[in-house]
Formats: sequence, C-alpha cells, structure tokens
Amino acid sequence: MSQRLHMRPLEDLNYADKRVLVRVDINSPLDPKTHRILNANRIEKSVPTLSHLLDNGAALGILAHQGDTLNYRDLVPLEEHAGVLSGLLGREVGYIDDVAGPAAVEAVKALGPGQAVLLGNVRYLTEEVSSFENAVTLKPSEMLDCYLVRRLAPLFDIYVNDAFAAAHRNAPSMVAFQEVLPSAAGRLLFDEVAALRKVMEGPARPAVFLLGGLKISDAFSMMLKVLETGAADTILTCGVTGIIMLMARGADVGEAMRTFITDRSLDVFVEPARAYLRDYPGRIEVPTDLACSVEGQRVEMAVADLPGTGIYPDIGGDTAERYAKIIADAGTVFVNGPPGVYEDEAFAYGTRRLFEALRDTDAYTVVGGGDSVSAAARFIDLKDLGYVCTAGGAMVRFLSGIELPLLTAMQKAFDNNI
Repeated sequence: MSQRLHMRPLEDLNYADKRVLVRVDINSPLDPKTHRILNANRIEKSVPTLSHLLDNGAALGILAHQGDTLNYRDLVPLEEHAGVLSGLLGREVGYIDDVAGPAAVEAVKALGPGQAVLLGNVRYLTEEVSSFENAVTLKPSEMLDCYLVRRLAPLFDIYVNDAFAAAHRNAPSMVAFQEVLPSAAGRLLFDEVAALRKVMEGPARPAVFLLGGLKISDAFSMMLKVLETGAADTILTCGVTGIIMLMARGADVGEAMRTFITDRSLDVFVEPARAYLRDYPGRIEVPTDLACSVEGQRVEMAVADLPGTGIYPDIGGDTAERYAKIIADAGTVFVNGPPGVYEDEAFAYGTRRLFEALRDTDAYTVVGGGDSVSAAARFIDLKDLGYVCTAGGAMVRFLSGIELPLLTAMQKAFDNNI
C-alpha cells in the first residue's frame, strides 16, 4: 500500500487550556420526510476522540458536514447532531448555526476548558462542496486564503482530524489547517486505517472479498487491486457485479436485465470482467443461481436455465450456501455491497444468509459502505463483526491504492512536525 500510517496520535499533544479545532465526520442517514437522523453510528464513533480532548482540558470547536451537492436534500443544520453528541458525551455540546461568521467566532471565543460547540454545516460554504472541489483544484497551501481557514485558524491552538470517511475530500476543513496548526489524528482515523491495512497487508488466510450492491465501479476498482497484490484469495461476486461476471462468461441474462445494465452504462464493465476471469482463474466466484419475481413471487433459477423474465434482485439458495461455506472457512472476510435487494423481504434471503455467516465465522471480518452496514445492522448485531468501517468512498479508494488527500496532509504535518 502507498498510504502510510505516519500521523501524530492524540496523546502526543497537551490540550490543557488550549482551543482545539476538531474535524469529525458525523454525516448521517436522514429520514427523507422528517430529516431526522436514522442511524447515529458515525456520531457514536466520534465520541472517544472528543471525550479524550474534553477530559484533558480542551475547549473544542467541532467542524462537520451533512449532505453535499448530489444529496442536497440532506444539507440541513447540525442541531440534532449536537443533541445526540451531548447525550453520548454526557455533557452539553453547544450548537451555533454559523460556520465561520461572527456568531461562530464569538461562540468559539466564549469557550472554556472542557466545553464544546458544534459549528454550522461546513457544506454551507461553497469552498467545501464537492462541485467546488471538482471545478477549482487547489493545493492545501493555496487554501489558506479560503474563508473557513482565514476565519478559524487564528482562533485555535491545535487541529485534530478524526474524519476518515471524508478522507478522499480535498477540502479546506480536511487538509488546510495542517499547514498552520499543530495537528494530530483522532482515534477513529487510526482505527479505520489500521483495520483496512489489516485486510490488505498480511491478512489471515484465506482472505475473502464479498463484493455486491449496485455501485459496481467501487467493486471493480477494488477487485483489480486485491487480485494484483494477492490481498484476496477469493472474490465472491453478487449483486450487479455478479450479473456482470455472468455476462462476461457468456450467460444470457435476458432482455430486461441487459436493458437494466445498458441503461446505466454498466455494460462497460463486461470486458474488464472477462479479463479478470481470464487472468485470475479460480479466484473469482460467480453465482450459480439467481432469484427473480414471477407474478409477485420469488422464483429461483439455475444459471444454466437462464434467461428468465425481469431482473434478478437476489442470489439463489445454492449460491448463498456455497458462499456461506467459503466465509465459514476464511481467515479474513471483507464485505462491500449487499448480495441483494435486502429491503424487500422476498429478496433478502441472500443478504441475510451471508451476514449470518459473517456473524458465525471465526474469521476477522470487516464491513464497509453505507448499504453494507445498514444491511448488516438489519440481520445481525454489528458487535459480532471484527470492524465496521464508517467510510464509503474513502474506504474504496484506500483499498484501490488511490492516495487520499487527508492521509497525505497528515503525513506532511508529521514530517514537518506541525
């Protein structure tokens, strides 16, 4: 892996009577109608770092985001997040619906040791949204003139980042404060990187990757890397990834399924799939049966009997049992993407069966990505897994060997003793 773990830990700095700016990722799934938080997993995982800072006398200004350009409906104030944090920390976390304006500055200046304020949603600022990042390419050193950094950096003594889930973002709140403030990595940031390195570097064998879901680009990005490096002994394909693999092997998946694939421009993955199957024989498992809907009822079909009608929202029972046996015998299992449309009880079987296998295996298990974590939480206790990663895009990029802006910034701060 190109990503190094050279980051200053929390314990290396003295926080007594210091103002500390801490960037967390508490971006949470929201109810589409009420905009209330549905799952507080990321908020819960930020607590150890925040507790350490407050217990050691820091006055905390907390930066976080909710939503972005593509999911603009989730661009809401963070007042509820502050309430959840208050309950988890056992002390009040104030909230000011201002990111870096006069109200935010005054709120920070009023903090005493052991007190905290969550500042407004950073995605209220143009310089923090992904469309700005994509259109305006700035180096961290060039971000020092950004509004957020100009306004907040002079108020703080130390910067702490605990937001691995946003590590792929080249935004001022993520990579610029390391240029001017002593910087440390939070406990979650260390834990996330360590768990993923454990999957990629010397995992207990056999190492199995279960790749499903609809975001096939993520699966293919990781697949090539773990096959090339030998990090994965076996890849279990399901979801749309499994369908693409079947198409690459020449299976006739039917007109409806082909239309589903081509309408989403996913047919471009068929040729790479064919190459992976050719170049890495015996290491990629594909479904042997699939489930479809016939007159509203679940019907399973062997691949040899395809095509059926409609699309295939789940793997069949034979595939689920075969994959479950591989998981049971594994030393390490990494999961990204559910095997089927688990929200529909008729097509939840494959997901339920394989997550139960994850629960019961003696292997070191890591589950990442929002849909995967939601699926796991529906069918098993997350505490039965080895590690639950808070990240989606950052995790995929890390496992694909792509440099993450946050880790680069933390590395630079470490090297320069900032």
